[in-house]
Amino acid sequence: MNRDVTPEDDPPRRKPQTQRRREYRDVDGVLLLDKPIGMTSNQALQHVRRLYNARKAGHTGSLDPLASGLLPLCFGEATKFSSHLLESDKFYVVSCRLGERTRTGDAEGEVVESQPVPKLTGAAIERALAEFHGDIQQVPPMYSALKHQGQRLYDLAREGVEVERKPRTVSIRELQLLGHMPDSLEMSVLCSKGTYIRTLVEDIAAALGTCAHVTALRRLAVGPYGRDGYPMYSLDQLREWAPEPGRLDSLLLPIDSALVQWPEARLGADAAWYFGRGQAVVVPGAPTAGMLRIYAGERFLGIGQILADGRVAPKRLVNLSTGTV
Repeated sequence: MNRDVTPEDDPPRRKPQTQRRREYRDVDGVLLLDKPIGMTSNQALQHVRRLYNARKAGHTGSLDPLASGLLPLCFGEATKFSSHLLESDKFYVVSCRLGERTRTGDAEGEVVESQPVPKLTGAAIERALAEFHGDIQQVPPMYSALKHQGQRLYDLAREGVEVERKPRTVSIRELQLLGHMPDSLEMSVLCSKGTYIRTLVEDIAAALGTCAHVTALRRLAVGPYGRDGYPMYSLDQLREWAPEPGRLDSLLLPIDSALVQWPEARLGADAAWYFGRGQAVVVPGAPTAGMLRIYAGERFLGIGQILADGRVAPKRLVNLSTGTV
């Protein structure tokens, strides 16, 4: 039977809970993450950023979900210099399967072509690899983040659309055969920015008279990081240490560690004061051209560009609360 409902009959209503706003903090430095397989670079970045509660963070060049290995993450003021890591050489170890080409160039794609694999000797493979040392022309794959008329190539590829891509010059600094089986190769590659390892593998296979796709890819170095003893940290390690922010912070490398390949200049107090306020200064003994790391004592101020008249002008300054210059 229906009846009128009075306010007293209503069950008590709970006030909607408001989600607590995450309190981010200022974190500055570079973390060398060992990105796991199956995660995009951005997913890895956001996960680590939450562990640090970092206000600002960015990564320095994508790794495919299939790939693992070194992904430098820049926090805070270090993000101002992440582009210089994007421009750096990269070092990979790659495994590939011969005789099968896939739509994506790696093991995640469906096989679209099969070819017999000739009997290959180590000497024959080395001769083929020698053709790819130095500057080479490379056609970017359709499954890449490059854009065509505002659309990512991989989005077009997923729709079954293929567009013409212009060859680009990339540099292969080192290319070594680490091992081979009748239907597989393992190689190490030191290359310039913009090199597609999947395309390199396909082109090497073509030189060997067959086709191929990447089955495993691991990046071990980016610019100054990786080949000289800098340790990487896994997500599992970071999660374990997350309750201790001080321990997480101790893993961060200094901002200027990304620029160690550049010459440095140390300014006196007066010159540092003017440089820190955007003015070009005279730096005795500075090179005649290029970029410099600039310090006031031991404090990193930023990077400077050498002008035609020999003075050094600020190019990018850091803003750290470490006192006045």
